[in-house]
Amino acid sequence: MAGTLIVFDFDKTIIDCDSDNWVFDHLGGTKRFDELLLTLPWNTAMDKIMGEFHEQGISIEDVKAILNKAPLSLHIISAIKSAYALGCELRIVSDANLVFIETILKHHGLLDYFSEINTNPSYVDNEGRLRIFPCHNFTTSSHGCGLGTCPPNMCKGVVIERIKKSMLKEGKQRIIYLGDGKGDYCPSLKLSERDQMMPRRNYPVWDLICSKQHVLSAQIHDWADAEELERVLLRLINSNSTSVQLISTDATCHAAVPVTTHEPLLKVLNVTN
Repeated sequence: MAGTLIVFDFDKTIIDCDSDNWVFDHLGGTKRFDELLLTLPWNTAMDKIMGEFHEQGISIEDVKAILNKAPLSLHIISAIKSAYALGCELRIVSDANLVFIETILKHHGLLDYFSEINTNPSYVDNEGRLRIFPCHNFTTSSHGCGLGTCPPNMCKGVVIERIKKSMLKEGKQRIIYLGDGKGDYCPSLKLSERDQMMPRRNYPVWDLICSKQHVLSAQIHDWADAEELERVLLRLINSNSTSVQLISTDATCHAAVPVTTHEPLLKVLNVTN
């Protein structure tokens, strides 16, 4: 399976929550964050509220302790370790931020399984205050995606295009992409017929795929929870799937069971395994 590259979203895919919401909800900052969003974009509001938490005496260690309690299923841990053991390369493309992602992965002993993390840059400054910035500085220019489903600070489709350009010389033959959110729709359109898209069922990316299914070239294999994610992912790794027809009804969208045979603006963390 050395020719397989697996790309994970982070929030609501690896962890079963939104990491930003998890932190400010547990620190009693939900109402304040909603106020900040009235005048500030998401990343700027996150940077601002982390500064306010710091002024209140909440340390980065307090924040990390909360992050370490974020829900991460044993099935996800097993899926990551199994995929790695089978020779797959694992990467993350996420609209969370680097400190949050690193903290959670380190806590669960998973950081070294990933060769690259593409996300919003963040760091702890000399005063111990967490700074968070957008992946793409949208105040000076647009990232150029006109699809309408990508936030201004990050187009995951741009990341996947970069990854695909380097795949051949790296010996990679296919991508398996897992995600749940609206921002995961654009990268799904960049996948080819030999790739697999694993959208989380009844989440925004699933709804978009169901409404515009004819646009995707990739095979589609949905999942609803961590246990199903593990089962579907390992089946795809271990098999050569034929193309999958997506069947939509008025109420739900069903993926047929596959038949098996016997760039500088992006914040990237390179991990040495």
